[in-house]
Parts: sequence; C-alpha cells; structure tokens
Amino acid sequence: MKRQNDDLSTLKLLCAEQAMEVEPETLQQLVRYGECLEEWNRKINLISRKEDAPVIIKHIFHSLLISLYHSFRENEHVLDLGTGGGLPGIPLALLFPRTRFLLVDATGKKITACQAMIKELGINNAVAVHTRVEELRDVVFDTVLSRQVAPLDKLCSYAGRLLKPGGTLICLKGGNLDAEIASALESSKNHEGFPASIELHPINAVSSFFSEKQIVIAHG
Repeated sequence: MKRQNDDLSTLKLLCAEQAMEVEPETLQQLVRYGECLEEWNRKINLISRKEDAPVIIKHIFHSLLISLYHSFRENEHVLDLGTGGGLPGIPLALLFPRTRFLLVDATGKKITACQAMIKELGINNAVAVHTRVEELRDVVFDTVLSRQVAPLDKLCSYAGRLLKPGGTLICLKGGNLDAEIASALESSKNHEGFPASIELHPINAVSSFFSEKQIVIAHG
C-alpha cells in the first residue's frame, strides 16, 4: 500500500508540474497499470528488469509527456507501433478515453499481457492485436506512436503508408538524432513523401531521468 501511495503522489505531483489535468480516478488507474506491468514483467520480458527509475516515472509518466505536444481528439484513430507492454498506448488510452487506440506487436506473449491489462483496467477505447506492421492492410490512422528502438527512417517508412494525409508520427527516442533525422528526411521520397518535416522536443527539463530523451514529431 505504501508503494502504491508513493507512486500516486509522485505521478500526481509530476502531472501538476506540467499542468496536465488528470482525473483522480485516472491517476489511480495509471498507478494500477504500473503494478500490472511489473507483475507481467516478472513472467515475460516487457521492460528492463534493471530499472534506474521507478516504472511510474520512466515508463508511464514518460508516455504521458506526449500529450504536452499533441492534442488527442475524440475519435482520433491512433496506432501504437511495437507496443511491447502497452507503452505508450495504454497510459494515453487512460488519459484520453474518447480517442481510439490500436496496439500492435509482433510478439504474441506481449500482446497477451496487453490484452489482460486492458481487460483488468476496464479500458474500452484500446485494442491489442498480435501482428507485424507489414501485415497491416486496408487501415489508416491519424497518428502513429512508437517507443521502439528502431531507426527513424524505418519508422517513417511504416508510417508513410499507414497515416492519413497530413498525419503525424510521434516517437519517444534518446541520444543524438541528427543523423537519423537527416536520413528520414532524405528517404521520404521512398515512403509516400513522409515526413515533410520533423521537430524535436527535448524533455530533460522535466526530470533528470529523461536527460537524453526527446519526443520526435514527424509531420506528413
């Protein structure tokens, strides 16, 4: 119970510092998701087991930071590409219950965990599906999210065919991204002209845990 209360206090404080308006019930659900994530992680590998920061900060609050730079709309259709343990899709689905999220991953056991967590948390605006991104057909999205450790040009190549015209790819990445951005812009001609532009938002000011982390937003 003490851990739960500590996580709740931490998340509430962090969200308030960033002027994120989060309902008390949603905060409770986010903390419970963190518990579920750790429980499942003891069974299968969803996140690193050698954490240098609490899960509530490094994974859940990190995911919520996307909302500072993108306003998720009612009925917006969002793809979480390579969701792993449901990141960033599940935290954002909790925060934006009127937005529709599709979580996909090529590893079946990860999707099994996501499906179980979605059910336990009572999330009705997110669906988790076991599939490879290459197998997605006849569906397009307003926004694609990714926390994958994959080169930006590869993520843009996927997004180029899955996004509606003017759609957006949002990635959580770390390190120096100059070369990746240059490559993605150069290769845009090979994937539907996407992206037309890319912007970076360093998040080191939010917390020392995010010293090298950035939010990358690629626009169509």
